[in-house]
Amino acid sequence: MLQGLVTAAYIGASALFIASLGGLSHPETARRGNLYGIVGMALAVLATAAGASAGGWALLAPSLVIGGIVGALLAARVAMTSMPQLVAVLHSFVGAAAALVGIASFFGSEGHATGAEAVIHSIELFLGVFVGAITFAGSVVAWGKLEGKIRSKPLLLPGRHGLNLALLLVVAAMGVGFAMTASVTGSVALPLLLGMTALGCFLGWHLVMAIGGADMPVVVSMLNSYSGWAAAAAGFLLGNDLLIVTGALVGSSGAILSYIMCKAMNRSFWSVILGGFGSDEGAAPAKGAAIEGGAEPLVILAADLADRLLSARSVIVVPGYGMAVAQAQHPVRELTALLRKRGAIVRFAIHPVAGRLPGHMNVLLAEAAVPYDLVLEMDEINADFCTTDVVLVIGANDIVNPGAIDDPTSPIHGMPVLPAWEAGEVIVFKRGRGAGYAGIENPLFVLPNTKMLYGDAKKSMDAILTRLRTPEA
Repeated sequence: MLQGLVTAAYIGASALFIASLGGLSHPETARRGNLYGIVGMALAVLATAAGASAGGWALLAPSLVIGGIVGALLAARVAMTSMPQLVAVLHSFVGAAAALVGIASFFGSEGHATGAEAVIHSIELFLGVFVGAITFAGSVVAWGKLEGKIRSKPLLLPGRHGLNLALLLVVAAMGVGFAMTASVTGSVALPLLLGMTALGCFLGWHLVMAIGGADMPVVVSMLNSYSGWAAAAAGFLLGNDLLIVTGALVGSSGAILSYIMCKAMNRSFWSVILGGFGSDEGAAPAKGAAIEGGAEPLVILAADLADRLLSARSVIVVPGYGMAVAQAQHPVRELTALLRKRGAIVRFAIHPVAGRLPGHMNVLLAEAAVPYDLVLEMDEINADFCTTDVVLVIGANDIVNPGAIDDPTSPIHGMPVLPAWEAGEVIVFKRGRGAGYAGIENPLFVLPNTKMLYGDAKKSMDAILTRLRTPEA
C-alpha cells in the first residue's frame, strides 16, 4: 500500500516537473511554472521520506532540516547580480552528490551482483561518478569566474586538446578495468574509481578554466545539463525512477538551452567547450577589434538626455549585466511608465546571452514589474531599430557591437546582435571607458549618432527622472 502511494506521488511529481518546464518557457507563465516546480519537489521529498525505513529517518531528518535552512538563507540573501553564482554553486552540489552516491553505491553493492548484471551496474556507477566529478569541479570554477575570485581570462595551456583527449582515453581504460574487476575484488576496483574521480575533477577544472568570461552564460547552461545527467545516473544507482526522470528533464532541457544560446552567438557547442574566448573586464581590446583612428566617443549629460527623451516617439531599451550591477531596473521601469504616459512607445530588446545567466535580463525586468508585453526577444524587435528615435543601451556591450557584422577579424564576427546603430540616436550608459567583460572594443561607441552617458546607471536614471518630474518638463 505504502509503496503504491509513493509510486503515485512520484508520477505526480514528474508531471508537475514537466508542467514547470512548460511554464518557465514564457514570462507570463513563469510564476505558475515555479509554483508547479515547488509543489512537485515538496511532493517528491515527502514521498521519499514516507518510504524511508525507520533507521533511515535518523539521517534523513537532519539533512532535510539543515539543507532547507541553508537553501532558504541563500535564496533570501542572494542579490540578482549574484544569481549566476548561486546557480553555479547549486550545480556543484548536484555533481558532488552524484559522485558521492556512486562511491557509496560501490561499497554497498560490492559482491552483490555477478555476470552481465555486475558489468552493467559497474558501467552505470563509473559514468555517474565521472559526470558528477566533472560537474562539481567545473561548477566551482564557473562560480569563481562569475564571482571574480578567478580571472575570467581563459587559461589556454599548450596542447590542451591533446591533454583532454589523453585524459578521456585514460578514463576509458580505467572504466574497462573497473567493470572487469568491480564484482571480483574491491582492492583493485576502488583505486580505479577514486583515480577516475580525481581525473574527472581535473578535467572539469581544465575545461571551464579554458572558457572565457564572454561564454559564461553558455557554461552555466551547459553545467545545468551536466548536473541533470549526473542526477539521472544517481537515480539508476539508487533505483529511484523519479530521480531518473527529473535528471533526464534537466539534462535534456539544459542541452537544448545550450544549443539555443550557442546558435545566438553563432558558435558551435564544441567551440565553447574546447576553449572559449573572453578577457578580463575592462581589459585591452581583443585583436582585430580596436577602434580605427583612435576616435573619441561623444558624451551626453543626464539632463540633456532627459530633454531628448521628451521629444522621442519611440524608445528601445537594451539591458545588459551593467544594469543588474547598478540595480537600475526599478528606475528604468519608472522611466518607461513616464514616457509611455507621455505617448511614447517604449520596448525592451533582449539578447539571448545578455547578462551572465540564461534569461538573466528577463528575470531582472520581471522583478521590477516591467509589463511582459514590452519585453521582446531579438528576432521579434531587430527589424524595428531602424524606425526608432532613441535606443538606450544600459550596461551592455558585445550584444550591440557592429563588429559582429562588418569586422571579419572580430572574435564575435558572425554573432547575431541587436542593431542599435540603425536608430536615430543611441545613448550608451557605461560605468567607464573599459572594453567590457569580454575585452572586445565596440565601434558603436564612436559612431556619429552615439553618445555616452558615463557613470553609475542607477544614479544616471535617477537624475533623468528628477529632470522629467520637474513642472517645466
